[in-house]
Amino acid sequence: MTAVQSSAGPPLGKYLASTEKKTRDKAIKSLSVFLSEGQNLISKPEMDKLWKGIFYCFWMSDKPLVQQALASELAELVLTITSTPTSLAFLRGFWETTVREWNGIDRLRIDKYYMLIRRFVNATFRLLIRAKWNKDTCLEYNQILTNEGGPLCASDIRVPASLSYHIADIYIEELDKALGVTPSPPSAPLAILFEPFIVLAARTPTSVTYKRIQSALFEPLLGALSPESSGDDGPPKSKRIRLCADADSYSHVVSNACYSNSESEGPVDGTELRKRLLRRIFEVASEPETRDSSRRKMYALWKESYEEGPNEE
Repeated sequence: MTAVQSSAGPPLGKYLASTEKKTRDKAIKSLSVFLSEGQNLISKPEMDKLWKGIFYCFWMSDKPLVQQALASELAELVLTITSTPTSLAFLRGFWETTVREWNGIDRLRIDKYYMLIRRFVNATFRLLIRAKWNKDTCLEYNQILTNEGGPLCASDIRVPASLSYHIADIYIEELDKALGVTPSPPSAPLAILFEPFIVLAARTPTSVTYKRIQSALFEPLLGALSPESSGDDGPPKSKRIRLCADADSYSHVVSNACYSNSESEGPVDGTELRKRLLRRIFEVASEPETRDSSRRKMYALWKESYEEGPNEE
């Protein structure tokens, strides 16, 4: 990405990582103003330096209320930026820095970084909503997540398992929240948004990662889209549906979702959407790059879920 830096430039990382809270606060305000100008891109080396400073700015925050406020303030920078390409570059810096620094986070600080990730995932969904779920924008964000250095890259051994687990745990919930706070949001393209997890489930070398993605993402989403979650008075057909399909679960996702193209599809019926997502899981399971152990589990999920569906052929 070509850089055109303003004369002022972003605040230096040493100020963001200062031991003095007043200095850090001033640096964050300066960064917000710089990013809101929206006319300049930051070079990759400068973005890396900037994010190292931001990472340790958050590291230095030591009180719960201060941490919560700072996490929200940092995540909102994604939306302060008026240029979508610059927002994506900022997000790339966030994820690459998080992956690189994750193993150095001690147990006393890990919870606040989990919170920071949650805030950034939510802000990212609001950014994509602002972009009206533009396909190229969504695909570029998926590349940030799945390319080497990203938190959902199946082939990058540097990615800590706990990081991908946490993202899987919060993804649907934060999408639902983002849709819920947006008036008349465009339909979320679930096939595109969840493709990184389908591919990670297929290609991960660890069975624990597959199990986490299925329990945290596939089952809750398919359960929410199933007929049993839409007011059916009959008993659930399986323990999975009973556990995953609450009538109020992810209601904003269920009512504001499409398969892959928000503009041409509009909201898609949950039963039809569930059927198409299951088909996509089956297709990825059939790809040659899919590990045999994952293929068997994905086929089993597809078969069981289809049997639970309403006369699906």
